[in-house]
Amino acid sequence: MLVSILSAGAIAVGAGLLAFEGQYRRREGNRLELTQGQWQLDRQPCRLRLTGEVELINRTARLEIMVPELTARTQLFSKGSLDGVTVRTHVTPLHKDADARHDDYWFAYIVKTRGRTSLRIDIDIEGGSEVLDQLRSAWIRLDYVTYGPGGRIPRQHHIIHPLAFPAIAPAEAWRPGEGSERLPVPTHLLTALDDPIAVVERYVRPHYQAGDVLTLGETPLAIMQGRYRHPSDIRPGWVARRVCYYFLPTSSLATACGLQSLVDEVGPWRVFFAFLGGSLLRLVGHRGGFYELAGQQARLVDDVTGTLPPYDQFIVLGPEDPQAAVNRIEQQTGIPCAIVDVNDLRAVKVLAASNGVSEDFLNRALLDNPAGNGDEQTPLVLLRPRG
Repeated sequence: MLVSILSAGAIAVGAGLLAFEGQYRRREGNRLELTQGQWQLDRQPCRLRLTGEVELINRTARLEIMVPELTARTQLFSKGSLDGVTVRTHVTPLHKDADARHDDYWFAYIVKTRGRTSLRIDIDIEGGSEVLDQLRSAWIRLDYVTYGPGGRIPRQHHIIHPLAFPAIAPAEAWRPGEGSERLPVPTHLLTALDDPIAVVERYVRPHYQAGDVLTLGETPLAIMQGRYRHPSDIRPGWVARRVCYYFLPTSSLATACGLQSLVDEVGPWRVFFAFLGGSLLRLVGHRGGFYELAGQQARLVDDVTGTLPPYDQFIVLGPEDPQAAVNRIEQQTGIPCAIVDVNDLRAVKVLAASNGVSEDFLNRALLDNPAGNGDEQTPLVLLRPRG
């Protein structure tokens, strides 16, 4: 009898501990979000002023989150030297219930439950006009600390803003291809501040004729969707730390952070069982089983160094719902399009396409990768069928 009572008690205690742990794992923690904000660029002969207003949003349902520290720094990217260029970055809190200090000190602030506040970032760039004309983009990094039920957690937020906008591609830039003429379309450095519709209207509309098909690279689309993460914000778990060793060194999943970015997308169990299933399939001569089982995102992750600066510092995920992006572009611009993944190894993968756009036509037109695989900055390619 005593044994039965003790056993029942142990089971009850174990069930209680499991329930307690499960409840803890569902807690939201320090769930504070920073937005990309709204930005303005003022250009003068020897001075650029970039001003943005960014929101801090508390996404937790019942908890207050404190922000005791926040600073900003700016990295410039240029086609030439930055000698003679000075950069000053200034942060001003815009709290409705507290005035900003005059000594540039960010005082600890409580963001109420489901509340929000904002801040202004002023970046003054000075130098000779020729030097400033060489600037291409600015990378603004916000280092901040959230303090709450999850503890004291250092975080980073990244905003990338273009500083140069290319002229519309000249008509002579069309290139002959198999069954088509191809126009690689240069753009400014695309960022999460960009809308694909506005980009297409600005750079593609001047060239478009009825019958043309537009292709957009999957990585530029993902960047415009904000689907990139800095490794400092990724915490590799048990699965990522162990399974990453089994990928080829050239794979974007061969690092703990690269694989964790996939785990965060599809879940640890799917990744783990895709690894087991893929390993078993290899024993019977079937390669690529992991990617088939883990899903499309597994093939689309670009790890650090996978794209042009400053995104070479980030892990860029695959785009979210590429078919929805295709439909939106066609509906709002009237231009049939496709989202593609193309490389210099004569591999073309069509992620999504408008109705009536032939995948065979896309494969033949893009096989030699007219957009290039370097720093050409031509994320759009306009295709014009011929013959």
